[in-house]
Amino acid sequence: MSLTPDSANPNARPAGSSRPLTPGTIATQFSKMDFPAPTGLRLNVAKSPTSPSPSPGAGAAPDSALSAGSNDTGDLSGPEPEAIVEARRRFRSESMSEQLSATLATMNLPQPERIFGPNEGESPAAREGDKGVSAEDWDKIKLDDDVPEAVKEPVRMTHSRNASKAEPTRVRSPLIPEQKHLVLEHHAAKEQKITPFDVEGAVDEEGKDLGIDYDKLVARFGAQKISQDLLDRFEKVTGHRPHPLLRRGTFFSHRDFNIILDRYEKGQPFYLYTGRGPSSDSMHMGHLIPFMFTAWLQRVFNVPLVIQITDDEKYLLQRDVKKQADMMKKIKGKKPLDLLRHYKQMAQDNIKDIIACGFMLEKTYIFQDLGAMGGAFYDNVVLMSKTLTASNIKGVFGFSDSDNVGMFHFASIQATPSFSNSFPHIFGQRDDIPALIPCAIDQDPYFLLTRDSADKLGYKKPCLLHSKFLPALQGSNTKMSASNENSAVFMTDDAKKIHKKIRSHAFSGGGATQEDHRANGGNPDIDVPYQFLSFFEDDDEKMRRLAEEYRAGTLSTVQMKDECIAKLQEVVAEFQKRRSEVTDEVVQQFQDPTRKIDPRPAKKAEAATAATSAA
Repeated sequence: MSLTPDSANPNARPAGSSRPLTPGTIATQFSKMDFPAPTGLRLNVAKSPTSPSPSPGAGAAPDSALSAGSNDTGDLSGPEPEAIVEARRRFRSESMSEQLSATLATMNLPQPERIFGPNEGESPAAREGDKGVSAEDWDKIKLDDDVPEAVKEPVRMTHSRNASKAEPTRVRSPLIPEQKHLVLEHHAAKEQKITPFDVEGAVDEEGKDLGIDYDKLVARFGAQKISQDLLDRFEKVTGHRPHPLLRRGTFFSHRDFNIILDRYEKGQPFYLYTGRGPSSDSMHMGHLIPFMFTAWLQRVFNVPLVIQITDDEKYLLQRDVKKQADMMKKIKGKKPLDLLRHYKQMAQDNIKDIIACGFMLEKTYIFQDLGAMGGAFYDNVVLMSKTLTASNIKGVFGFSDSDNVGMFHFASIQATPSFSNSFPHIFGQRDDIPALIPCAIDQDPYFLLTRDSADKLGYKKPCLLHSKFLPALQGSNTKMSASNENSAVFMTDDAKKIHKKIRSHAFSGGGATQEDHRANGGNPDIDVPYQFLSFFEDDDEKMRRLAEEYRAGTLSTVQMKDECIAKLQEVVAEFQKRRSEVTDEVVQQFQDPTRKIDPRPAKKAEAATAATSAA
């Protein structure tokens, strides 16, 4: 039979017995215990209109559980404790804050770059003429830290005695469903960034790439645009038509190029200087532009040329620890010296590419920094170093105190080839011979410093010709990158690979569909295949015809790409043929520091003959 709490158990354990108590026995004993009645619960019952009011004299205590006129329902659960309500409110608030924090973290909000105090006159904003916050207002906004720790790394505060006071933010399902239609996508406009280390075009508020504004760069760097009058004078002085890269505006600005033309016209000496930082085993077509143009200039002017290979720079300026570790793993290096040797070997491979651009052996000296440092060259490195300060370098290149000292010092090394007495086997001890430097516009900051220091040292300022960037295949917002295989056409690519890259990856300025293109035409100004053609095609009439037909829609995007493919295949094939003829012995000849080079400028007729044979 079943045992219930109310049933008597004849076998219940008597006092002092060791037999176990059953649940029914326990319940019976509890029922016999005299517990005091609960008071102060105030569980009020709603008053019925017909129910009599209890009499004060009926024995009801002042704090009786039943009080007349109460609106309470008599629910035994009662109201939630305030501690539970507060805990639930805090939990909901924290959850919503985490949602908001996660949303803000994905938004590209502009940073407050122009807030600075009255005593911070060296800040970039102050140098631009902004007066900053007044002393009176500045005292009202004293911050312990520039950036609060909670902003640097959001954390969720906890109060468990078994946990730390701050734990990393945990992702949990939101208590309130996300209303995605209320979240507005935000794009912060971004200015273009052009430095020797980064090239990025501007972006507008809608996230649209605006490309690179070269007019703005000219104004920012204080250079001069190459005018048609200057091109006409070049042709008159040299007797040679300007190179396509000059007449089509690829080389678009200059510093004192007119002084070089003056010296050439008077038969006074000058020389050319360019360089290369080895970043890959093979150069791409973007690297080819300044060397191809410099080789042409050398033959037009018939002057000496020095080419600096900055293998030290590539080691010093690699700030990405992960990339450096990946490189060490790739070359199976065990210590930093192995990586330095790798850059030296990479430089040797690049030198063969450079020689294949067609430089004159009798007028050209190529040197690697890691092998050539010393003697008169290092004398000028030391002299240049003393003219520069850490604040100069920080202001020009954006370096910080955490960057290695070699990055600061390298500015002196890149400047030194600008001074003629750095090469005594060519110029002896003469320090009054200027250099003409054809380079991409992103290298100009180095030579801004150099020109300023030249005055302090009593040397001639270098003159410059600035080029635009050969765009990446994906568009004009950046330049080609050796680290991105599909952004560039490499000088080792075969015809099939060139065809595939242009067809698959080259950004087109044509219509979205064939019908749209035929109806509205395309835009050759943003069409990458057309831009590539403008760098390498000499025929101006052909370029004009292609642009007109493309705008009219009679030339399709595929046809434009095929025109580009044919020209690039021709240029690369010719380069590869010359590259195959460059032996180690030829490289040694170009790098021989004891070989005498005649610095005297050639006569105008001889230079014209040399340029014609080069063309």
